[in-house]
Formats: sequence, C-alpha cells, structure tokens
Amino acid sequence: MGKILVFGSSNADMILKTVNIPQKGETVRCEDYKNAAGGKGANQACACAKLGADTVFLSAVGSDQFADMVLSSLRAAGTDVSRVLKSASQSTGFAVINVDSVGENTIVVVPGANQLCTEEYISENLAAIADADICLVQLELPGKSVYEFIRQAKLCGKTVIFNPAPASKDIPDDIYDGLDYITPNETEIAQITGMAAESEAEIAAAAERLLEKGVKNVIVTIGSKGVIHVSSEGVRRYPAYKVKSVDTTAAGDTFNAGLAVALLEGKGLQDAISFGNAAAGISVTRNGAQPSIPSREEVDGFIKNQYI
Repeated sequence: MGKILVFGSSNADMILKTVNIPQKGETVRCEDYKNAAGGKGANQACACAKLGADTVFLSAVGSDQFADMVLSSLRAAGTDVSRVLKSASQSTGFAVINVDSVGENTIVVVPGANQLCTEEYISENLAAIADADICLVQLELPGKSVYEFIRQAKLCGKTVIFNPAPASKDIPDDIYDGLDYITPNETEIAQITGMAAESEAEIAAAAERLLEKGVKNVIVTIGSKGVIHVSSEGVRRYPAYKVKSVDTTAAGDTFNAGLAVALLEGKGLQDAISFGNAAAGISVTRNGAQPSIPSREEVDGFIKNQYI
C-alpha cells in the first residue's frame, strides 16, 4: 500500500479539565487531571498507524518516564519509532492542555527534546524520506528543520501534507511552491496569510492567496462546521459529521492522519477529506489526544452507519 513518514513533535500531555477556560487574572478549579501521550507529530503518527497505514516517525524524546509513555503509545498503535532520537541531556517535551465543559481547549507547549530535531537530523534520515510515499509534517518543531524536511521531500518527488500548526508568519515562499496539500484551521490561515478568515468567503480568499504562491490544495478545517477545500478547480465545503463533542484535543491531528491514510490508499480527494472528517468526528467524542484516536474498524463502521 505504501508508507507514510511523519516528522513532528513528541510530548507528554498534562490535561486539566475545568468548567471554563480561565481568563486573564482568573483562578479556576480543576475538575479532573491526567497524563497522556501527545504532541502533534506523535498524534499524527499514532493516528496514521491506528488507521491502518505503514507509518514511520521522526522525532526526539528525552530519557525519562515521559519518553517511555510516548514511545509505548506509538508502538502499541503499530508506529515504527526506530528512528526517534533519544536525548540524555533534554527532557521529553510536554504540553499543558486546559479543556472546558464543552470540549474546547487551550494549550501551552514546552519543546524540550523536540528542539533536537535539527537540519542535521533530517540529513541523517534522508533514506526514510526516500522510502516514503507521503510525508506529513507540522510546525511544532524548529521551523528551519520543518522547511528542510519539506524541501527534501519535494526533491524526492513525495506527496507532502503540511499542517502549519502552530502557525507562523515566516514560512518561506519556496515552501508553498509546488506544495501538494496545506491544512491550516481558520485561525492558522489568517495568521500565515495576514488576511481575515472569519467567514467562509474570507477563508476562500485567504486560500486563494496560498494558491497564488504555488500550493496545489488548501484544506481548511473549521471545527464543527467541517472543511473547506480550495484548489484551481474552485471551492468546496465538506460538512462535519454531527457528534457530541467532549474534547477537541487532537481532532486536527486525526483529520490530517485520516487524509494522509486515505490518499495513500488511492482514494480521491473528496473521499479522503470525508474519511478524515469521520476519524476526527469520532475523536472529539473522547477525552485526550492519542487515547481519543479511533481504529480503522471504528472509522469504517462509523461511515457505513451514516448511509444506512
């Protein structure tokens, strides 16, 4: 079927459940607390494997109990972590995630060992890029390394999915040129283009700006409203599946993984977006990042039930 290579962050997630997300200067009571494996890269690698793809992960962790938790979760999903760098000097990255009563969240990330994913690390793993069919990457690692990874993947003729999260205003123009897929949410596309992106028309206009820079497909996730796809063929909206959301953590990561897996399997883009939507829809009905990611059987069953 082919192989997906994910380059991204590995974190230990510290999840705080509160009724409301605190405002500036406000103290709120924590209703529940737990630790779980996370990080955008690790979430996407875990999801790709759980959804049935042969998945290799490039990342870095420390030599601590958090590293054991992150790597154990990935191995359990079937992800190849043999190329993950283990540092004796840096701790595993971690994220503090505040989730409110309706499932919305805020996240503070401490990079830790993720900072060791350097351009040199990319050069040491060029064989993994050459061996992959689809390369999936985010922006939770040092920007220079992410951009070098994308450049090398494009040089090798690989399909590249770039999830620009967290967003940066300083993405070089050559990264956009010839990029197969970019998958921001509405906040991220506003930040990377400097344009308003509150309405669907504004989102489409911002996406057009990225097309002008050379991107082939702009896929904007808009939460419970679904997805907007913009390409040279026009604008298409894909509604989200109707579910009861309890925690949106890793929903975007699960969507990106679902998109990548479906494309790897040769599905058309419309079906790939719908598959990613279904996987993300299931994930928001559960708590946590990687614990919320569904299996392939669950997604196939969920989609089937929509048409009965």
